[in-house]
Amino acid sequence: MRTYKLTIAYDGSRYQGWQRQVTTDNTIQFVMEWSIGKLVGYRVQVDGSGRTDAGVHARGQVVSVKLSKLYDTNEFKESLNRYLPEDIRVVKVELVRNSFHARKSAKGKKYEYYIDCREKPDVFSRRYCYHYPEKLNIEAMRDAVKYLIGPKNFISFTDDKECKDSIRRITNIKIVSNGEKVRITYYGTGFLYHMVRILTGTLLEIGTGKRDASKLPVVIAAEDRSLAGFLAPARGLFLRKVYY
Repeated sequence: MRTYKLTIAYDGSRYQGWQRQVTTDNTIQFVMEWSIGKLVGYRVQVDGSGRTDAGVHARGQVVSVKLSKLYDTNEFKESLNRYLPEDIRVVKVELVRNSFHARKSAKGKKYEYYIDCREKPDVFSRRYCYHYPEKLNIEAMRDAVKYLIGPKNFISFTDDKECKDSIRRITNIKIVSNGEKVRITYYGTGFLYHMVRILTGTLLEIGTGKRDASKLPVVIAAEDRSLAGFLAPARGLFLRKVYY
């Protein structure tokens, strides 16, 4: 068996997230497994670097799959893209060591969240950013970042009530304002269920003066989801890159 690393991009708007589900075939993982299976002639298992929620997009999701023969990576990419729907694309295919696993081998991830603060949503980007028509204090949001950096218990920032390991390490958060568009970029070793979206909601509340950044240590220490910010919509979130 040979292991292949695939970097894929997808528009998550019409899918029920990455993870394969018993109740529906409308997931990215199922479509990938079905498409590769059609190409190679047998059922395959595709492992992703992590799960993305329903409606979340990816520019750099990474998956691994074991196949029984050696393929030319460029030919394999082109052939597979012919089987995939137009909202899922394989960007790169690499032959890697057999011990490689898209999730277990990952060292870190980069997520981007896009916000549109204008009065009316932009016609062309409205499906890929959160329309939040409020004036944001970007400096207050940036000031909040220092309270989130480092290894911390982020149980207050997840909707996973069964979470057993809530320690994660955020290495950086960059907030860039360009006119009425705002991009928040998160770098970390990993993220909990809904964590990036809750962090975004929390930062937006700080940016509008509804929340004091200096109180973030209290929110973290309380280990209480109700004390953190709102869950920002999925459509503004992109998995940008996975680090190995």
